[in-house]
Amino acid sequence: MMTSTRPVGDLLREWRQRRRLSQLDLACETDISTRHISFMETGRSLPSRAMVLQLAERLEVPLRERNVLLVAAGYAPLFPERQLADPALDAARKAIDLVLAGHAPYPALAIDRHWTLVASNAAVAPLLAGVPPALLQAPVNVLRLSLHPDGLASRIVNLAQWRTHLLERLRQQIAVSADPVLTALMEELSAYPVPPSTDTSHQEYAGIAVPFQLRTEKGVLTFFSTTMIFGTPVDVTLSELAIESFFPANAETAAALRENL
Repeated sequence: MMTSTRPVGDLLREWRQRRRLSQLDLACETDISTRHISFMETGRSLPSRAMVLQLAERLEVPLRERNVLLVAAGYAPLFPERQLADPALDAARKAIDLVLAGHAPYPALAIDRHWTLVASNAAVAPLLAGVPPALLQAPVNVLRLSLHPDGLASRIVNLAQWRTHLLERLRQQIAVSADPVLTALMEELSAYPVPPSTDTSHQEYAGIAVPFQLRTEKGVLTFFSTTMIFGTPVDVTLSELAIESFFPANAETAAALRENL
């Protein structure tokens, strides 16, 4: 059973401040009086269920945390959270499998909100050759696998650039979700050493995309990535899933992957 030890007003104020909105800003954008917002935040007034959902929508609160807000206000959580293996998510699970398989021979993987690997296609495993088994034991954290000194880091040609890109994405995710697990992950990853880099990709790809350049037995493979999420999810699990698809950034990489690297 979900419980909340903090008043809903405190939580609403925290989300408003996290979004860098004043009470007046929020009042104008939600058509709610500043006085009423102040009363809700101080606990002098308890928001209705509809009011909680309206404010959460404007504040872009993740579905998981919207449930927390509802419980803190005395209401039942609205958004279900199921395991991906749940029959109710069968269609979504099949969609993920289709996307991953359809992206072959290029690598693609699905991750959850903590960057834990959920699924991947056959093109991913060859790129992980040489990674210690300890880093590949479930649950596999994709960011740790990428930036750990014993992971892919030693083979990422543009490590400094790719590391900056990943940490910035993580920083933005923390700003949106306020997830303490991600905050701890950020502290861990930031402490990893960064070896000297001879990266020259800044000039080649500047203003287009941050490349991922990996040294392999077939030479240096260069990718750019895209992220896909489920549109308008009403299930917590689906709202936190993302599919990372990697595309070849040059003809040499495409050819190497087509040769079943």
